[in-house]
Amino acid sequence: MIFRYQILIEYVGTDFIGWQSQPKGKSVQQTIENSLKKILKEKTLVVGQGRLDAGVHAISQSAHFDTKDKISDINKFLKRLNYLLNKKFISVLSIKKRNEKFHSRYSAKARIYQYIIFNRESVPTIYKNRGWHIKKKINLENIKKGAKFLIGKRDFSTFRASTCSAKSPIRTLEKVNILKKKNQISIEFRSRSFLQTQVRSMVGCLKYLGEGKWDFKKFKDVTLSKKRTLCAPPAPPYGLFLMKVIY
Repeated sequence: MIFRYQILIEYVGTDFIGWQSQPKGKSVQQTIENSLKKILKEKTLVVGQGRLDAGVHAISQSAHFDTKDKISDINKFLKRLNYLLNKKFISVLSIKKRNEKFHSRYSAKARIYQYIIFNRESVPTIYKNRGWHIKKKINLENIKKGAKFLIGKRDFSTFRASTCSAKSPIRTLEKVNILKKKNQISIEFRSRSFLQTQVRSMVGCLKYLGEGKWDFKKFKDVTLSKKRTLCAPPAPPYGLFLMKVIY
């Protein structure tokens, strides 16, 4: 018999190669697995809701792991785990027992990502590596128009990384919310799933539209072209946050 637990994780992605374990470099997944092994005294695989690239942050990354023995004291376990992880800029926000049918990736109904832009002359200091610094004035209405066009079900090949392993480029972008507070612009995307670099690539194209490098016709043509080579450079990873996974 195995016992399955879901964990919600907050972390700063700056010093990690990404979520997923790789032969070289420090990943969030491997760091958590090492800490769990120390506590559970067994090798433990942590399965995330999906992979996040190097530099990307998480407000609430969802993952699960299995263990041979039931965790008798959840609160005590959480404190021990965070004692090992907090100094590495990782926090486990909660632990919840789940049945064996639950899967952090395949059970997810929606994912919400947020991209942060600092549209001002001066370089952010307090929020260094927490958003994309863009000096040139951005036309917010143009970005909103472009974002509205992206909503719906379509082939998102234009925004798909060449290394993406998804079987199909068809995705349904359910919602895009754009908010501006002083010099900070936040763009929130909701979909059941995203292609590799899709969000960052969409933001890169929206930036071109907002700066006036592209007009709306150009933006539309690039989006519908299904050609990755026509896509604007992807936005840097450090402005991207996984906000929530909905089950």
